[in-house]
Amino acid sequence: MPGSVAYGIHAVRVLLARNPERVRRLLVTSGRDAARLAELKSLAQRAGVQVSATEDAFLDKLAEGGRHQGVVAEILPRAGDPETQLEEALEAAQGAPLLLVLDGVQDPHNLGACLRSADAAGVTAVIAPRDRAAGLTAVARKVAAGAAETVPFVPVVNLARALRDLKERGVWLVGTDDTADKTLFEADLKGPVALVMGSEGEGLRRLTRECCDQLVSIPMAGAVESLNVSVATGVVLFEAVRQRTAARGAVKGAR
Repeated sequence: MPGSVAYGIHAVRVLLARNPERVRRLLVTSGRDAARLAELKSLAQRAGVQVSATEDAFLDKLAEGGRHQGVVAEILPRAGDPETQLEEALEAAQGAPLLLVLDGVQDPHNLGACLRSADAAGVTAVIAPRDRAAGLTAVARKVAAGAAETVPFVPVVNLARALRDLKERGVWLVGTDDTADKTLFEADLKGPVALVMGSEGEGLRRLTRECCDQLVSIPMAGAVESLNVSVATGVVLFEAVRQRTAARGAVKGAR
């Protein structure tokens, strides 16, 4: 059994379209959405990916009970070390990089949702600890709805060291904290910035907090004290998008 899989029609379609070289084998079953599965098989065959027919029970096992929609892709390990992946993502960034740092998010559903928001916001890369945090499991890939293939996900051994390296590159680190004096809307997110989100329940770890250049809170008007980390991530990312879009409009208008 492969160490990593992706399942679900949309997630597998994006994987085959963007990174077919990472697919070892495509497993499909009959009796499902024949037209959509035929499209995936055609994509796989054009890319030289082996296609195998199998039973629903085997796909259920590979997807660990997830809704696989009759298709599972076995994934090869990503080549290259995380530092190289981050370097390549930063070099490929158009304009000031926008990074997302997840400090120990545990739930793969939350990770997948964060990746989906990161893709929508045009994030350069998502950085997370390699240990004691959710990785790119089949569940995370399914929830990400293809974003796991479009946004570089960089698991690092030492998150504090990675954050210090970003600071040396001129990246401003903005962490979220419910007790911060300044709000998200008072922060300047227009330049090279990494938005640092804490884990479910615990928030930012001490070393992570100390690495941040600025801490901000999300204003809460109701009785609820905090947001789910994936929801908070969407709020923070799109405030950055709003500021950057406004800044580009102001520059164009001044010409």
